[in-house]
Amino acid sequence: MRNKKTRFILRLSLLLIMISAITYTLYQQFFTEKNQVQVGDQAPDFVLEDMDGNKVQLSDLKGKGVFLNFWGTWCKPCEQEMPYMEIQYNQYKNLGIEIFAVNIAESDIAIDSFVERHGLTFPVLKDKDQAVTEAYDITPIPTSFLIDKNGKVLKVITGSMSERDIANYMELIKS
Repeated sequence: MRNKKTRFILRLSLLLIMISAITYTLYQQFFTEKNQVQVGDQAPDFVLEDMDGNKVQLSDLKGKGVFLNFWGTWCKPCEQEMPYMEIQYNQYKNLGIEIFAVNIAESDIAIDSFVERHGLTFPVLKDKDQAVTEAYDITPIPTSFLIDKNGKVLKVITGSMSERDIANYMELIKS
């Protein structure tokens, strides 16, 4: 008799926890305001660490065009476009353009391995707590933002890009 009562209380508790989680998820999905960054908006400022532990703040880059890419090591389209970004970085880095690849919540080991395997030299930033990813409302990846020298978003690109696409985008933000 006692075991039945204990099992009933445990099942009821689990059911209440599940109902609470579902209710919270639905509330977040439908009743909280999403501030998706759009063309014409001022790019939300942030501070992230690069792979060497240096802090990078977006607002410090005023006067330069910024190619801001959100990615993950497991993302095949991200992996395909990284070599193209590297080629364009080497062509445009001295022309007033910065490329930043923001990795979303992965370990340093996974990021380092990916960067080394692909020979990337442009700055890779770590968004460990996903605060910047949430501020930019990133879905899906890869997603890239073209930011002009005044900090305004000129274009939002979702999905993978060809080398020609990236070259055209670099021309767009060249200062």
